[in-house]
Amino acid sequence: MKNENQQQPYISAATVLPETTAKAFVLGAILSIVLSAANAYLGLFAGMTVSASIPAAVLSMAILRLFKKHNILENNIVQTAASAGESLAAGVIFTFPALVLMGYWSEFNYLETTLIALCGGVLGVLFTIPLRNALIVQQKLKFPEGVATAEVLKTGESGGKAVQFLVLGGLIGAMVKFAEAGWKLWNGVAEAATLAYNKVYAYAGMNLSPALIAVGYIVGFRVALLVFAGGVISWWIAIPLYVSLTGTPATEDPVGMGGMIWSTQIRYLGVGAMVVGGLWALINLRSSISFAVNSGIQALRKEKAGGTDTPRTEQDTPMQWVILGIGIMIIPVFIIYLREIADVPITALMALLMIVAGFLFSAVAGYMAGLVGSSNNPISGVTIATILTSSLILLALLGSGAEKGPAAAILIGAVVCTAAAIAGDNMQDLKAGNILGATPRKQQIMQMVGVISAALVLPLVLQLLNTAYGFGPATAEKPDALAAPQATLMQSVAEGVFKGNLPWTMVYIGAAIGVLIILLDKYQEARGSDFRVPVLAVAVGLYLPFELDSAIMFGGLIALLSNKAMGKSAVAESGKNGLLFASGLITGEALIGIFLAIPVAIYQSSNVFAIVDQPLSGGIGLLVIGLVSYMLYAISKRA
Repeated sequence: MKNENQQQPYISAATVLPETTAKAFVLGAILSIVLSAANAYLGLFAGMTVSASIPAAVLSMAILRLFKKHNILENNIVQTAASAGESLAAGVIFTFPALVLMGYWSEFNYLETTLIALCGGVLGVLFTIPLRNALIVQQKLKFPEGVATAEVLKTGESGGKAVQFLVLGGLIGAMVKFAEAGWKLWNGVAEAATLAYNKVYAYAGMNLSPALIAVGYIVGFRVALLVFAGGVISWWIAIPLYVSLTGTPATEDPVGMGGMIWSTQIRYLGVGAMVVGGLWALINLRSSISFAVNSGIQALRKEKAGGTDTPRTEQDTPMQWVILGIGIMIIPVFIIYLREIADVPITALMALLMIVAGFLFSAVAGYMAGLVGSSNNPISGVTIATILTSSLILLALLGSGAEKGPAAAILIGAVVCTAAAIAGDNMQDLKAGNILGATPRKQQIMQMVGVISAALVLPLVLQLLNTAYGFGPATAEKPDALAAPQATLMQSVAEGVFKGNLPWTMVYIGAAIGVLIILLDKYQEARGSDFRVPVLAVAVGLYLPFELDSAIMFGGLIALLSNKAMGKSAVAESGKNGLLFASGLITGEALIGIFLAIPVAIYQSSNVFAIVDQPLSGGIGLLVIGLVSYMLYAISKRA
């Protein structure tokens, strides 16, 4: 039986169609900007991002149909650029806000933010070039979202009105967000907690966000369940146990008390689990990384020897250009690092550490994307491992009194995180291209277009959101602050190492939890179960607020129920409609959140559009989210 990677592509290598056209460049850049802004808001709000490849493919098909001449490979090129911008946003928002949160930056310096994001993104693209052949052609990984994107594009060739579900979801997501955050008709979170005898603590809550429900739906029930399991460990086991053992003073706000314990102690369980998960991923992938390095060396030797006739569908960017590009990217990164540290030997070490960690974790991200998809790719895990390692090395070199030490560790992590985020998502696009018969070299060019477009705009989006809402825990001055879960965690780890106040006991317990999860996963593998337990998925749930974990779990339940309501033959088509509706919910809510930030930043008030003095009953929010959830279920199960 032939393996999928050995089958002929949809468009044969001998057929040459226009791919990198002028309209593809323009449309790809525009969609990259829009989707990167939307994903930046989602990540700062929810702590998770999702792949935009399929929504970008649908939007591309709808727009390119307005032109007389268009083709499937041109569509693929557009979604390649668009999803590159979206994935860059994930790397940026997981790290850069930490520099503002720690007070190192008072605002997002445009030039510096753009350069770091650009360098990290370009390195991510360059690192994926030798990985493409190793992971897509040779390793035969699944790359589920790449396969799904290719199927969507092939379906679009024969017509269809799938874009209506994307538009409908966008309108509903926008309206619900405006009613909640603009008109202030209801609170965005339904939660309650109780504290009995100062020793018995219980909490339950859910964020009333259609976007979070959509995230849970997109990642699916299994991943949502694992994220929720992490939340259960933190909020239903660890916090009650901590309260029971240490005791707490009487409080009139059990909800706030639980949040304080979680933010100062319990979420560091996630740090320990993530470090273990990141190291475990490297150990598991050592042979694949070695294979990718050897593939790159062989490609370089072949080019020097004159090369051979390579089919169009296997033509990558020449390896000498890849090596030259990596060398060029080190220069601006080195200059930025030198400005922060003002020590040439240490700066050189930082740059070397960034390159090595960037390549290794880009390989990890690419491999994980091939296994579980880029939406499920826990980039924050490898970033935490990078920042913790960098902090410990810099602490040994600079000493605990180094004021710029934490910021230097974050800057290393920022480049690694953006490179890894780009690598995982771009491998999905290259897989889609492999199925369709695209030219890899042209896809790699469009990945650069997407990265550059997003890098030029994201600093402005970050500054707007920071001015309007602020990042981190909500305060009296910033009641609608975006939680930025990953960034606050990166800040705490980097500062905790240098200040000596990192709760190492919690980190060690989290590491032990990570080891137990790995053992459970290996047990599942040994018994042949298809329900695996990836440690990094649980670790994400450990450090997210429970309100987010539960909303994601609710979305996962909708995906489970809708799949059970359908016959197997109907799952692919109706599931795609549900995916597009869910993607619309995310995009609509995120874009309204950014739109609302403009008047909030101008008037320095979050009540610019408020039509009531106090939010109405929380039951209204629950009713609205129930109706949206039912619509998602109904669209998903309709064959």
